[in-house]
Amino acid sequence: MIYFDSDYMAGAHPEVMARLVETNGEHTIGYGCDGYTEKAAGLIRKACGKEDARVYFLVGGTQTNATVIDGLLSRHEGVIAAESGHINVHEAGAIEATGHKILTLPSHCGKLEASEIKAYIDNFYSDDTYEHMVAPGMVYISFPTEYGTVYTLEELTAISEVCHDAGIPLFIDGARLGYGLAADGNNVTLKDIARLCDVFYIGGTKVGALFGEAVVITNPDILKHFFPLIKQHGALLAKGRLLGVQFEALFADGLYERIARETVRKAMRLKEAFKAEGYQVEVDSPTNQQFFRLPNEVIDRLRKNASFEMWGPRGETESVVRFVTGWATTDADIDTLIALL
Repeated sequence: MIYFDSDYMAGAHPEVMARLVETNGEHTIGYGCDGYTEKAAGLIRKACGKEDARVYFLVGGTQTNATVIDGLLSRHEGVIAAESGHINVHEAGAIEATGHKILTLPSHCGKLEASEIKAYIDNFYSDDTYEHMVAPGMVYISFPTEYGTVYTLEELTAISEVCHDAGIPLFIDGARLGYGLAADGNNVTLKDIARLCDVFYIGGTKVGALFGEAVVITNPDILKHFFPLIKQHGALLAKGRLLGVQFEALFADGLYERIARETVRKAMRLKEAFKAEGYQVEVDSPTNQQFFRLPNEVIDRLRKNASFEMWGPRGETESVVRFVTGWATTDADIDTLIALL
């Protein structure tokens, strides 16, 4: 069986695991106050071009989203997100469980449009009864999106300007950030991300780490007491150095970028193979998530030897499926899949 369900199905990249094994017997102070975590945070600051950024390490994406969003919003505020946003469709109400509403806008292949964000905020405050309603307190976007698409620098800049003009923070979910940055045609850099948003996170779980997400706070005026907030949300890892060691390995010599480039390259091989066989590409994604509309009989045949996800309910004659490559996907896996087509 070959696996294309997601990019977190295998454990850690061998270079990350090697560092975990090498340091396993050491004794360090807990809760991320160790030297490895400090070094990893410094490497991330340097990569972002933000030496004054605050960096914190959490374990998983939903946990990170809930903690950051809860910390950014006042009790009467909600978060603007695309209808397809991960916090809206795939986090089991984690944001709502913190007491905040998700204010959804139309999804354009996973993306929000700056003009629609501005219109929502303007319309909200033009209503004489706005104090009776949930206020837009921040904007959440994903890079890349849940459909594998990426914002252009121009789109991201426009959204950033709308947020800052409105005086609300922009938060970028970077669970698969490496794959967005590695996408062919992408014109956004990590430094652009750090410059244009107020807080974002660098996903490790889906890009070679055993687990872990690095929250980068670039706006000095927000989340000033984030450490106790992490603990309140049950997200503070006592053995915090396990996160620091992994992110040090990912950022010490460009491993994060190498993993992302190789993973996207294999996804493009997969995409071109499906296109060559005449199958319909559902979303034109330049990253490691690929979506196809396939006849149900083809899905059933492929599933005998390949594991992948249905993307929504099964249709009468054809259905949308998702194939995802990860650090552990090999070219031999792609060759095997191509032979099955």
